[in-house]
Amino acid sequence: MSSPHVSKVDSDPEKRLDDETMPAPIVEKRGWSTNWVTRRLLRMGVEERGISPVPLEERVGHPYTKIFFIWFSMNVNILSFSSGTLGPVVFGLGLRDSCLTILFFNLLCCAPPAYFTTWGPKLGMRQMIISRYSFGYYGIILPCIMNLIGMIGFSILNSIVGGQALASVSDDNLSWTVGIVVIAAISLLVSFCGITVLHWYERIAWIPVLITFIITLGIGGKHLSNPPPAIPATAPTVLGFAATLAGFAITYSGLSSDFTSYFRPNISSKKLFLSAYLGFLLPIVTLQCLGAAVASVSSSIPEWETGYEGGNVGGLLEAMLHPIGKFGKFLTVLLSLSVAGNISATFYSISLNIQIFIPSLVIVPRYIFSLVATAIVVPISIVGAHRFYDALVNFLGLIGYWASAYVAIILIEHFVFRKNDPSLYDIKAWNVPRRLPSGLAALAAGISCFGVVIPSMEQVWFTGPIAKSTGDIGFEVAFAVAGILYFPFRWLEIHWIGFV
Repeated sequence: MSSPHVSKVDSDPEKRLDDETMPAPIVEKRGWSTNWVTRRLLRMGVEERGISPVPLEERVGHPYTKIFFIWFSMNVNILSFSSGTLGPVVFGLGLRDSCLTILFFNLLCCAPPAYFTTWGPKLGMRQMIISRYSFGYYGIILPCIMNLIGMIGFSILNSIVGGQALASVSDDNLSWTVGIVVIAAISLLVSFCGITVLHWYERIAWIPVLITFIITLGIGGKHLSNPPPAIPATAPTVLGFAATLAGFAITYSGLSSDFTSYFRPNISSKKLFLSAYLGFLLPIVTLQCLGAAVASVSSSIPEWETGYEGGNVGGLLEAMLHPIGKFGKFLTVLLSLSVAGNISATFYSISLNIQIFIPSLVIVPRYIFSLVATAIVVPISIVGAHRFYDALVNFLGLIGYWASAYVAIILIEHFVFRKNDPSLYDIKAWNVPRRLPSGLAALAAGISCFGVVIPSMEQVWFTGPIAKSTGDIGFEVAFAVAGILYFPFRWLEIHWIGFV
């Protein structure tokens, strides 16, 4: 005889499984929604949902302009400009060679993150949750850690360059530290509120920034028409710069569908891809080329060279706008705030990735982790502010390797083993470890590929034997080798453990 204290739901294994896969917001409300602060925040429109799949009844339309402006605003900023300056300053490339490298490698590297945005509407899941269907429930923790390092790193770089620009207009009355805190606080406010406010902010944040860059080009453009003669480019210098560019663009792949999981599944994937691709490509290529052009002539203009001293990109932009006096300072302030669009969206994804990194934190509302991200980014930015260029080169050069391997593994899983069919992703299994892949194949492919990647790397502190003759081909090798290895590893995993 069954105990009268055991309910039918508790005794039914199928019911227990449904409860196990219950969307996180329902689970979260058991513990958090009784708090009056949480209830008030929800009434104000703050998004509570974390990593749980978005049900169909909560999906919204009109996605094409939204996703275009998310990526456009994230990249219309000083960091895009700064990454372009690396071509002449660090790799010794001339303006023409820098711009050609920027164009062709971004045409390639912007495609994967743009494509992954099309998966959000089909599955209603965040990017790293989708990745569980390759890496498994526990195996995804390693890519999630790498993704968190990448996002925190970009937030730090953006905070530094925004703080530098804000401090440069104050005539030494405002320190870089205060500037960093101001930038981080604005970014926190937007990311704390969630996807609705984020979409609204990104639709308008780019307008004053773009106008300011156009004015800056109009004032300083006369100096850009005659760049100094450049040393002929070599394969190692071009590939070294290309690896840095890859680290800038391809790493967006780890957060792409975070911003599209609320879209309806019947939208056009082609239009969504094109909207995202242009949102990446147009600002990145344009501003990186502008950065390369300005950096190539800055040494011949005393005011620009003084402002640029120590790699202070904000000071360089302030020097370019200095001829128009106080209005130029106002425009520099607008440029300093441009990084908030990138940081706020990145904080939003960080808040989701923390829940995937530590699954037990799924009961904590998403917005709490925006505070955690800010608490991490601000002190590190302050400490690293005076080593900006070293941090930028080293970070972008390294972060592209893992992202390239990640992209290859996810694509092979999707096209080969799931046959480009969203129905082969069991959405109810998103947080049930035994109904997901073990992740052994993905981890083995991702880790093993570095046996070839490391000899192909060229960094300030290490140059591999292959890279000594070819230049840095680490991110290309990571993509090819990880993809090649994943196919047999996944085949063995399926035959030993079973297909999920």
